[in-house]
Amino acid sequence: MKPLYSTLLLLFFSCYCYAQSVKVTGKVSDEKGEPLIGASVLEKGTNNGTVTDGNGMYSLTVGYSNATLVVTYVGYNKIERDMNGGANLDFALSDATVLSQVTVVGSRNLNRSSTDTPAPVDVIDIREVTTKQGQLDVNQLLQFAAPSFNSNRQTGSDGADHVDPASLRGLGPDQTLVLINGKRRHQSSLVNLFGSRGRGNTGTDLNAIPAAAIERIEILRDGAAAQYGSDAIAGVINIVLKESTDQLLVNANAGVFKAKYRFDDKSFDGLNYNVNLNYGWKIAKKGFLNVTADYNSRNHTNRANTVDSLSDLARRQYGDPEIRNAAVYYNAKIPIGNNFQVYSFGGFNERHGDAYAWTRFADDDRNIPSIYPNGFDPLITSKIKDRSVAAGIRGVWKSWDVDLSNTYGFNKFHFGVENSLNTSFGELSQTKFDAGGFQLGQNVTNLNVSRYYKTVMQGLNVAFGGEFRTERYKIFAGERASYYNYNSEFPGGSQGFPGYSPADVTNRSRSNVGAYVDLEADVTKQFLIDLAGRFEHYSDFGSTVNGKLGMRYKITDALALRGSVSTGFRAPSLAQKYFNSTFTNFVNGQPVEVLLANNNSAVTRALGIPQLKQETSRNASLGITFTPTSGISVTVDGYYVKVKDRVVLTGQFSDDDEDIGALLKELRVGKAQFFTNALEYTTTKGLDVIIAHNMPLSVGRLSTTLAANFNWMELGPVNTVPKLAGKEDIYFDERERRFVLASAPPSKINLTFDYSVSKFSAMLRFIRFGEIKLANWDYMLDTYSPKIQTDLTLNYKFTKNVSLSIGGSNILNVYPDMSLPALTESGGAWDPVQMGNNGAFFFTRLGLRF
Repeated sequence: MKPLYSTLLLLFFSCYCYAQSVKVTGKVSDEKGEPLIGASVLEKGTNNGTVTDGNGMYSLTVGYSNATLVVTYVGYNKIERDMNGGANLDFALSDATVLSQVTVVGSRNLNRSSTDTPAPVDVIDIREVTTKQGQLDVNQLLQFAAPSFNSNRQTGSDGADHVDPASLRGLGPDQTLVLINGKRRHQSSLVNLFGSRGRGNTGTDLNAIPAAAIERIEILRDGAAAQYGSDAIAGVINIVLKESTDQLLVNANAGVFKAKYRFDDKSFDGLNYNVNLNYGWKIAKKGFLNVTADYNSRNHTNRANTVDSLSDLARRQYGDPEIRNAAVYYNAKIPIGNNFQVYSFGGFNERHGDAYAWTRFADDDRNIPSIYPNGFDPLITSKIKDRSVAAGIRGVWKSWDVDLSNTYGFNKFHFGVENSLNTSFGELSQTKFDAGGFQLGQNVTNLNVSRYYKTVMQGLNVAFGGEFRTERYKIFAGERASYYNYNSEFPGGSQGFPGYSPADVTNRSRSNVGAYVDLEADVTKQFLIDLAGRFEHYSDFGSTVNGKLGMRYKITDALALRGSVSTGFRAPSLAQKYFNSTFTNFVNGQPVEVLLANNNSAVTRALGIPQLKQETSRNASLGITFTPTSGISVTVDGYYVKVKDRVVLTGQFSDDDEDIGALLKELRVGKAQFFTNALEYTTTKGLDVIIAHNMPLSVGRLSTTLAANFNWMELGPVNTVPKLAGKEDIYFDERERRFVLASAPPSKINLTFDYSVSKFSAMLRFIRFGEIKLANWDYMLDTYSPKIQTDLTLNYKFTKNVSLSIGGSNILNVYPDMSLPALTESGGAWDPVQMGNNGAFFFTRLGLRF
């Protein structure tokens, strides 16, 4: 592989040597003709830019004569203009009004661009990404577009098969805050219990939001709890919805996996297809309504045929679940006079899925041969309903920008079980069950106030506000046959996924109030400082105060230094506090009945388990931005995150334990586990590197990007309670520690070449996933060595309204290293790893614009 990288680097530098350039000059002023000093002038689609001098003049060397220049200045509207071969372009910027302000995550300063914030912000154009990638959902799109973003598809993991856990920088899914149009998004009601990723965590279901409704995604790679509140320890993902009008966008996508390791002779499986429509209407002056309808379908894959002996086979069905996903989303703004607007956005998503559980073979004592002579493969079905709506009013009052809003979100997860039975009922057992489920509702009322003072220093932005949030979490029971044991000599409940019983039913709520202040000042033309503080009070665990200091110093026009230090927190989710269930786990392929006891149960009280408390963090980052020449940019950002009192799901304590076994037997519990602040701390250190180059090549244009994330995590000691002292290896054992350490590979490197000429473009991408080591059920290490995935996409625009893309992901059909299925967490030859285990995926995409 070294010769390949040498060739690619040679191509990169050879192309650079042949680059052509054009110099453009001009003046940037306000509407009165006064020069704007320090205005940003950027070549669109690149990181090549400059700033205006003391007379408002600029000079920039761009890649080609028809480049588009983007001019921004804090407090003014952005302007984009094509050069059209000209060598001189002047710009007159108008004062920003509330109807055209753009907020970038990480800064409350309106119209501050993502390139001049004190913390790293990735801005991902979804239209560009979806044209050049085969992935159809938001999680997988980000997985291959942002190296610090991690997401894994899981199998044999109950609810996690239907909602992919995702996170930033290898931290937990619940340590990344998600916003839509700057407003807090509700989490999923699912708490991940199985699978090798996100265990014990709740998270946000990004796949409930159709990619077709999204204009761009902003990823703040920095701790931001002091700015945005709980969950922002790892960073913030802000999803910005489309605002376009008077055009109908239609996209049809389809793709299949190259089949391998099946028990039949199929050449392809896992058919994916997606159809979406987007249209916007103008409303009054500068108002709009934009609506998206989206349908996505994904079929099963099967990669179970990986062993020579059936005795080593744990599952006959191992692969992606089947998913049917439908969504409608909208985004709207309506002006009220010149200074105010009302706005609303939201939508609903409904997802039906079915995922295979572990096989019950013919001679399994949980099988009834008269019903299933050859054994059976239970199907865990899901019906997920997700909806949200936000509404607010934003405007300018006496020079203050005021934004008052209310956002409601709801997620319901309803389980079913098919192709199953209740062994304790005998030969007359039903084979299909309603297993119950859970739901989460969240309501957020938010007030943000800000003002920009142009004449204080070189610009001062003052922001403050408050938030009131309520949450309610419920567990509802399944039908009696899904959980009941009719004969104690045999296992009870539906096989594959026992239903929730009336004893599990939960209805809990909490509220919290928060207030923040945020000061951001351009002390000089070169020096930016940002200071934020936030107070929060939760009804169920108390108060917390956090702060953040960020700075950016422009050493030269080409080189800047940026960094921040902050404290953070994450309140334990209601699901972590109140989830309660009895389920079947598999140890060395053998079924075991386990009670997951909630924080207030008789089991946790008897063992002296304390109430869950908040996780706290210390964050620090330091980086540089460097543009040595026209068309090339370099950003390097190092980070440090220490999380104290991390909430985890413990191991399972058994009733045969010599110290606490009698206590568990007295409580009629065979095995028990629970949520607790078990890890004294985790320390994560890492480095993000992004090198981008854009230039003309022959009759076309080549963009080259090298993006890499390097991540190291260290786990601290285990916090136990007196009754469980000395049982740290059960409390949080080596397997669990390995799962946390493998939340992100130690490195992910993405090298992308994107060449376009006239109506044709081609994208070639290489992604290297670093080595991961996981402990199996024998507590031996399964090593997943580094692998490189190769992606290729070709796109042709037949007209300005019709385009076609064809391509493949992992076109060389590379798989992770294999392990023994009966010993893995997933029951297959691979535990879930980032590159996936389905092999090559080939796709086509038709785009229509009217």
